[in-house]
Amino acid sequence: MSTTQTQPKQGELPEDTGAFAWLRALGPRGRRAFGGAFGGYALDSYDYFTLPLSMVAISAYFGLNNGQTGLLTTVTLVVSAVGGALAGILADRIGRVKALMITVITYAVFTVLCGFAPNYETLLVFRALQGLGFGGEWAVGAILVAEYASAKHRGRTLGAVQSAWAAGWALAVIVYTLVFQFLDADTAWRVMFWTGALPALLVIYVRRSVSDAPAAAERRRASTERGTFSTIFKKDLLRTTFFATLLSTGVQGGYYTLATWVPTYLKTERGLTVVGTGGYLTFLISGSFIGYLTGGYLTDRIGRKKNITLFAVLSAIGILAYTNIPSGANGLLLVLGFPLGFCMSAIFSGFGSFLSELYPTAVRGTAQGFTYNSGRAVGAFLPTLVGFLSDSWGVGGALVLGAVGYGLAVVALLGLPETRGKELV
Repeated sequence: MSTTQTQPKQGELPEDTGAFAWLRALGPRGRRAFGGAFGGYALDSYDYFTLPLSMVAISAYFGLNNGQTGLLTTVTLVVSAVGGALAGILADRIGRVKALMITVITYAVFTVLCGFAPNYETLLVFRALQGLGFGGEWAVGAILVAEYASAKHRGRTLGAVQSAWAAGWALAVIVYTLVFQFLDADTAWRVMFWTGALPALLVIYVRRSVSDAPAAAERRRASTERGTFSTIFKKDLLRTTFFATLLSTGVQGGYYTLATWVPTYLKTERGLTVVGTGGYLTFLISGSFIGYLTGGYLTDRIGRKKNITLFAVLSAIGILAYTNIPSGANGLLLVLGFPLGFCMSAIFSGFGSFLSELYPTAVRGTAQGFTYNSGRAVGAFLPTLVGFLSDSWGVGGALVLGAVGYGLAVVALLGLPETRGKELV
């Protein structure tokens, strides 16, 4: 593949402006870190989506109502706040790579155990504990890569890591389609959870090949500050922590409302089969993957805040359009899945870089772990609310609550500075 280069000044090397300049700029160590973070987040996504894809079967197996089913998602996301905050502290104290391995092992073990749950209560507990690892992985992996990336390329680099979520989601849909086609539903949902053991292979790679960014690790070790919750609530950081948490609440409340309930909506209100649901989700996920990459590019071009604002507005409009398609117009439902997935994912592309740039190195892990995952925990109540309201409003009607979350995100941006171009070390 050719690389576009601008004319250098005398004595300077030509600037690399090719499509993958951001990847080459990471260097060998940075690319290995990128691979570890990408794989960790993809498998994090895979393990998460084993639940939403299996929710109809789980609900029938245990005789659950929609409120109880929604609680399985909410408890995962609420406990993920604890996991994310603890992983952030670990990342600041023992290093990014060691914390990354701990989070991956945690979410893998408890996903597998979910497949052995004899009753709803046990499944609820195992799913909550899975949230400990699920919550920590993204914050740690994002910081690991952010500290290798240059300010010029950080948005698209973290956007590429974020695209791993769509890759893991796609893998989960493929496995779901195969498993539920060949096994009865009562067995298939358990098998879905058992396949969550896949991340164990990634830990071997991370242990052998990935290391913390040297400059950031040295600055972290030299600092007298250590990651603690009290540090990010001190006067100089309190405003940032509040609005960053509010931003995460809005964006993730909107996203997880859709991610949790769209599969159920397609099956129960649109009457799609397992294969049909997988086909419709393919359009949603394809849009999601391209959205992550596009959003990463735009967050470097137009800035973190403008990128989030743009796609928050478009995501809210997309939800309203998607849930108001007339009965029988499933072709239109298929077409709209792509832009909906695109917008609800492009908004996340700037998150890894934005949150990393808001805080100093010594407390970056603690801050990102807390703000991202506390926002996820509070936003998680929207999926549960959808579950309870769906009994009277229908799943499609209740899904419009996701648009409220995106509106909250836009308000939160008013209290945060633009950080494009900021050097981390």
